[in-house]
Amino acid sequence: MKLENAVIITNKTRLESLIERFNTKAQAKFYIEHSGGDFSDYEQEHMIFKESLAAVVEKLSVNFKCKVIDRSYLPNYIFSEKDLPVVVGQDGLVANTAKYVKGLPIFAINPDNSRYDGVLLPHNMKNFSEEIPRIISSRFNCDDITMAKATLNDGQTLLAFNDFFIGPASHISARYKITFGTENENQSSSGIIVSTGAGSTGWLSSICKQVSGMSNKRTEIDMTWDQDQLFFVVREPFESKYSDANIVSGYVDEAHPLIIESFMPQKGVIFSDGIEKDFLNFNSGAIVKIGLADTKAHIIV
Repeated sequence: MKLENAVIITNKTRLESLIERFNTKAQAKFYIEHSGGDFSDYEQEHMIFKESLAAVVEKLSVNFKCKVIDRSYLPNYIFSEKDLPVVVGQDGLVANTAKYVKGLPIFAINPDNSRYDGVLLPHNMKNFSEEIPRIISSRFNCDDITMAKATLNDGQTLLAFNDFFIGPASHISARYKITFGTENENQSSSGIIVSTGAGSTGWLSSICKQVSGMSNKRTEIDMTWDQDQLFFVVREPFESKYSDANIVSGYVDEAHPLIIESFMPQKGVIFSDGIEKDFLNFNSGAIVKIGLADTKAHIIV
């Protein structure tokens, strides 16, 4: 089907967030400079982003109907097969977008190479226009990226591009029953992280570095982006009369799903990719199965 619409997904700049917090730019500037910060850095970042966004809209509008939406609208936006999702922002915005576009190929553009790593942003302001003719003629190539899926016993689902967090919404202990393969046990911990291959260099990597530092032994989880496996880690498991700490990590796949039953009367949550506002309640009576998502994310390269 021919692509007709370019849906450009952005996020607020730091300057826009400051103005939203302090009502005016002048008040935001006073706060930053009074605290010893460099307000010009916020202004420069904002200016570069706006100039990049304008350039992207200008180029795409020649061939597509363009619409710019903020990341906050993603959970409720309905994408069609005629839409081309275009991400202009940081790497994390690609992860946020992939969960809601139903497998549509994502055109990811780095608006500021000097600030953003661009691991998930194959295109930049110098080369993105070269890809447009290939997109129009459907001759583009994609990297296929495995995503994770959480399915509750009441039918609710949530996808993750990088990782899931399963546990308490505040600084209390998570209590649950964990089943992995043929093993199960009651646990008390600060929560569970389940990572995809794409997310293995993020939150999971920081956990590995902590383990390496404490044990003086290098610990790494080597996963490819398209690998049909996930990896879970139990954070700070606590042994007691009630809880054990034997099932603390492992690879999750179709043959070895991860199943968790909540024993938390309140404040239990499941969220993905660091977006705490888009979550599933995970309180007593809830059972979640963590496995591979039915579809993969596709990033145009």
